[in-house]
Parts: sequence; structure tokens; C-alpha cells
Amino acid sequence: MTAHSEENQEKSRTDSGVVATIIPESDHPIRPGQLDREALKVLYRLRDAGYAGYLVGGGVRDLYLGKRPKDFDISTNARPGQIRRLFRNSRTIGRRFRLVQVFFRGNKIIEVSTLRSQSDTDDEEGTEILPANNTFGTLEEDAFRRDLTINSLFYEIEQNTIIDYVGGVDDLRAGIVRIVGDPNLRITRDPVRLLRALRHSARTGFTIDEASYQAIVAHREKLLLCPPSRIRDEIIKDLVSGFSRSWARLCMESRVFFTLFPFYEELAAEEEGRQELLDVLGVIDRLHSGRHKKKVPEHMLIGLLLYPWMKKEHDLLNRELKGGGYRKLFNDIRASLDESICGRFNIRRSAREALTTLFVNMPNFYRFQKEKKWPKWLKRKSYFKDCSRFSALVIEAEGGGVAAEELFAGSGENKIEQIGKTGNGHGRKRRGGEPAFSLKKGGVFGLRTSDSPVIPLQ
Repeated sequence: MTAHSEENQEKSRTDSGVVATIIPESDHPIRPGQLDREALKVLYRLRDAGYAGYLVGGGVRDLYLGKRPKDFDISTNARPGQIRRLFRNSRTIGRRFRLVQVFFRGNKIIEVSTLRSQSDTDDEEGTEILPANNTFGTLEEDAFRRDLTINSLFYEIEQNTIIDYVGGVDDLRAGIVRIVGDPNLRITRDPVRLLRALRHSARTGFTIDEASYQAIVAHREKLLLCPPSRIRDEIIKDLVSGFSRSWARLCMESRVFFTLFPFYEELAAEEEGRQELLDVLGVIDRLHSGRHKKKVPEHMLIGLLLYPWMKKEHDLLNRELKGGGYRKLFNDIRASLDESICGRFNIRRSAREALTTLFVNMPNFYRFQKEKKWPKWLKRKSYFKDCSRFSALVIEAEGGGVAAEELFAGSGENKIEQIGKTGNGHGRKRRGGEPAFSLKKGGVFGLRTSDSPVIPLQ
């Protein structure tokens, strides 16, 4: 930042003595027109009702970096019940903290949360994982309870300024991922924070702050104290991010990968084994990146992540399946999955069976995929589509050519999409009491066009 631009910044001291930096529109690249239309509608509706509303988190970060955000999340000083009254076509979700989803046409959802406070124990010494905290708070408190400085920024539409309590803009400019506050204490209180630091370093190419990195290395074993389903969900986020290869490399360098997957340590110690894993993840990234993204089912993502280890562990491509060979391999694979990952990450039985099917049929499918010749009896099998996709991706990772894109056309139809035993309810089918949309001209059901004069609802 130039000296001139620094002079344009305002400093606002809060009651607690924290100085907030107010960055004017002239000193940052974000403009209202870059925000999602529906996000602006929500912000204007909150403003017109007398509440403060802010674009927060990853939306501000990505816009600042010139990227198109995946989500436009909003925080406000309005309480969940007040938000629901403003947006009748909405629903409240969440157990640890209640937030409101506002529905628009085209399956568009804007999530609106109430500003939260720091936990009373988040800045105190202790070894226990932080309990859920549902206390509402101020803008400052909400900034300091977030995990990373680059995700702790607020953008407001009145003056089009960025509000920064934690030095997040400086870290964006310097390309640094930094944990908010004392990284040792923050990771101890919630170990998942270290996974998020690695994730955003992988996605942005930023360097992790030295103090934060040392805390990640020192406290990585505390991940084992977290609920298995929570860690599983975080891993899936990284596998579908389009940056899973970079994520795995960072995880291996920090040894977090071997905390999560200790069975991989011996294989990854060899350059060939480590490269094989990275090549498989590179194929996943190709499918999840670019203009025409393909959706790979979750159980297949886990299968690809495990494949290099499973191949070596069971000499997978050289197994004889005649006689009792198929049944023996089936039992061996199932036992390995139970020991290595299913219990460890709370993976449901149907996904375990799907993973076993992928691996036990790999000897045949690998051979026929290479020959590009499929026996009629095999094409009639119920597992043919899944296993042929899987073997095509494995062969691509080995340098055997790009797997046909049409293999994953309509892949959302796969019945085993989620690997977890329990869900958060976000993906449930709509029931009678959940929001619906009106087909009548003039607006979305429950959102009156007269209430938002700046940008009328469509």
C-alpha cells in the first residue's frame, strides 16, 4: 500500500481498545456490482429494516483477490428470528449456531448469520476442545472468533468500505495465511483450525505464517480429539476443492497427513509412492476445476485417495480372482477399510460396501480398461458404471490418457453420494414446511418486491 493510501485509511478504536482499520473504496478493489445480485438484495433489505449487514469471510477474501466467490455469506446484528420475519421464504438451520438460509429462484441460497462473540474460554489456557458457543456479539468479537485473518474481513455497502480488525488486508497483500490470535491456543481449543489454515494455503498459494505453521506441526495430534464426522467433512471439502494435490503436499510436509492417515506413512516415505498419490489427486483436481466441472461421488473420492496404498497393501493388480480368490480379496479389503478409515471417520456401511466393490473388481477392470474391450457379461453388472469410471481415472493418473468426460456426465445420480453416517440436514429433500417458490410473475414467494426499492426482487 502506498503512503498516500495509508493516509486515506480511518482508524476506529473500539471500547475494548482494539483499533479497527476502515479501508475506503479508493484503496481496495471491491465494488458493489461484483457482489451477487441476491446478496445485495439481502443487504439492502437488512439496511432498510434498520439493521447492519456485512459481506463476510471468503466472499470478501475472494473478491479482493479478483476471484469469483463460491458463496456470498452475510452477517448482521439482527437475531435469527428477526431475519426470518424479514425473509419469509427462509429457514433456520444449524445446531452449534443458528443461521438463516434465504431462498431465491434457481436454487440460490444466501446464508445469513448473526454476529457472534468470542467464547469466554477461547482466549484462556486449557487443553479441552472448545464447546459450542451460541452467544451473539459485536463486529469486533465476530472478527476475533474467526479462524484466519484473511477470512475475518467485513465489507459494508453504505460507504463501500472494508472493516479490518485483525490485519487481514495486510496479509492478503503479503500472501500470508495467519491464524487469528495465539495459534497454539486457538488450535488447542479447536484443532480443525489447523486444517483450515492448510486448506487456504493450498487454495491461494499463500505462505503460512511461521508461528501458525509451528503450531500446526506441534498440535496436529489433537485432531484425534475431534468428532470423526467433523474431520471427515473437512477432508471431503479439500478433495472437491480443485486443490487437493496442493493440500496433500502441505499436509505431508507438516505431517498432518500421517496423523489423519497413519497407514500411508511407509508408502509416502518413498518418492514413487508419494508421487503416485499426488498424481491421483491431480486427476480429481482436473475434474473439479475448469469451466465444466464434474461431480465425483464422495465414496469414489475416498477410493481414489486410498488407491495407491490399497494397491500396494493387497498387490491389487496382480491378484488371482478365480476359485476362492475373489472372496478372499473381498474379505481382506473389507478388513483393511474397517481398520484404516471406516471406523476412524464414521463412514456408513453402504459407502464401505461401495469402496469394497471398487477395489475388489479393480484387477479385472484395470485389465479391460487398458485393452479398451469390455466383455458383455461385465457390462451387465450393476457395478460396471462405477468401476469403469474408477479404473479410467486410475489409468489417467498413471499417464494413460485423459479419462473421457462423459464418464461423469450426470454423476449426481449416483445413489451413494455422502459417505457419512449422519448428515447436517442441508441436503434433505424439501418437505411441506420448507420454502417453496412461486411461479407467478413478480417475485419469489414470501419476498415482497415493494420492500427493496434499490434492487427489486425478480
